[in-house]
Amino acid sequence: MSTKVYVGNLPFSVDLGKLKEIFSPFGEIEEAIVITDKYSGRSKGFGFVTFVDEESAKKAIEEMNEKEIEGNNGNARAIKVSEARPMETRE
Repeated sequence: MSTKVYVGNLPFSVDLGKLKEIFSPFGEIEEAIVITDKYSGRSKGFGFVTFVDEESAKKAIEEMNEKEIEGNNGNARAIKVSEARPMETRE
């Protein structure tokens, strides 16, 4: 069963290709997406990675949560990695 992982606090320089590259060592990726602003196209600093199996997702969460990822200007950012939760409805 596939498992979706939330990845937050991403450097704005991380695109879809880089996100896949970062998480591919943990297992087969079904889908990866970086959330972007619909007007500017700029990253909003978070995304999602869907792994084919739950074990890969758990391993990625354990090893990548709070890990520092380099941005373009050399400022490392500690990313937040957790199991994705369903989107809450807005009222």
